[in-house]
Amino acid sequence: MNQAELAAYCREKGLYVEQVEAWKDFCINANGGVAEQSKSLQKNLKEKEKEVKQLSKELRRKEAALAETAALLVLRKKAQAAWGDHEED
Repeated sequence: MNQAELAAYCREKGLYVEQVEAWKDFCINANGGVAEQSKSLQKNLKEKEKEVKQLSKELRRKEAALAETAALLVLRKKAQAAWGDHEED
């Protein structure tokens, strides 16, 4: 609305232009913090998702290494049982 339309609207409704402008400012500012907070939360979420992905990858690598080590230990025990206990230290 331009100033003339706003003034006519206010006269028709029994309001003051200052009241309408104050309400307008209040409404605009009331939602201003939400947008900033949303951006911050989205950024934080992306960082956490990246961290989770990296940790999951590292966990899979460590689990594979542990499984390989366990398999080697089992084979070593089976070999010792089959050929006797000739372990050199």
